[in-house]
Amino acid sequence: MRRVVVTGVGPVTPIGVGADAFLRAQHRAANGVRTITRFDASDFSVRIAGEVDVDVDTYVERKEARRLDRNVHFALIGSALALADAGLVEDDVRGDHTGTSVGSGIGGLGTWETMSEVRFERGAMRMSPFFIPMLIANMASGHVAMRYGLTGPSNTIVTACATGSGSIIDAYRTIGRGEADVMLTGGTEACVTPMGIGGFAVMRALSTRNEEPETASRPFTASRDGFVAGEGAGILVLEEYDRAVARGARIYAEIAGGATSADAHHITSPAPGGAGAVRCIRWALRDAGLDASAVGYVNAHGTSTPANDLNEVQAFKTVWGSAAAVPPVSSTKSMTGHLLGAAGGIEAIAAVQALHSGVLPPTRNHHDPDPELDLDFIPNEAREAHVDVVLSTNFAFGGQNAAIVFRRV
Repeated sequence: MRRVVVTGVGPVTPIGVGADAFLRAQHRAANGVRTITRFDASDFSVRIAGEVDVDVDTYVERKEARRLDRNVHFALIGSALALADAGLVEDDVRGDHTGTSVGSGIGGLGTWETMSEVRFERGAMRMSPFFIPMLIANMASGHVAMRYGLTGPSNTIVTACATGSGSIIDAYRTIGRGEADVMLTGGTEACVTPMGIGGFAVMRALSTRNEEPETASRPFTASRDGFVAGEGAGILVLEEYDRAVARGARIYAEIAGGATSADAHHITSPAPGGAGAVRCIRWALRDAGLDASAVGYVNAHGTSTPANDLNEVQAFKTVWGSAAAVPPVSSTKSMTGHLLGAAGGIEAIAAVQALHSGVLPPTRNHHDPDPELDLDFIPNEAREAHVDVVLSTNFAFGGQNAAIVFRRV
């Protein structure tokens, strides 16, 4: 396997758009959760979400934007930001040596809702001819490739909340095998829609702290009552190491290893004791050739749901052997909400920024610790710390898990 490094990041998040804005927001424990403005949620049991504030017209021509779902908007914006952050222009990436692996957990949900209304109110033949191309999940990866003329390998990973991480692992392996030199990769999601919020609400998966949106996402606390849905994208530029060094690229981190696993247990609940997560983390460390003791920080899945947070902590204790041995852990979702298919991309960016900046992001709203969850969650304030290895974990509905190990170069 060839060495693979991260040279550019393009976060599109409820707390900041672009590498610098996202990093500064993490350092001040910013809140991206607010009352929903994208639709009238007044009669919903859940009326809060993490919405992205970005001028799409700055990045996507208006006529083209009308033919794309919002999740593709985010992917194109994230890709433009990531390439600029990497110091790459279109001529640098156009061709067979560059590919894409950008996933979405749900795809064009907003488009489906809009066209459903057209179908039932005006008839099937009044639906847009762009309906299907706007709906299907591979269009984020496809449009990124079309935008920059990337004719190398192109894939779409769909593993719900592990989508972003799974996409990064796929891109890492693609470069490692010599099938590409550069990959644009990560996840995107636009699920802050009536069906998206309503669907998760009737599952009772979401926080109902409608009057306190700024404290609703509270991973690893005793009072956590569900996750907060968010939207956005996290896109990274991965490069073969020698190529990056030869062009003098700024390197955030090397991808030392990655792995996926299945719980094979339940459609939504994690396996008892985090058994699937344990396997996934151990396999990722084995792929990296590292012992768990080498890890200095974990960017956890940390959804703020009772079962996930408990099982994730149990998994960490099993991997490291005891609570005392587990390195500092924090949840980006405490600030952004849960970006579903984009979560792994955003949290991988947070992980490599922590490695590169020497500042570990906090877990916001951690004011009432759960006695069962007795780890160092970097509560409420960012922490300066020089670490050499970080781990990013994501776990999904369907029992699909992903873990990535990043190492300082």
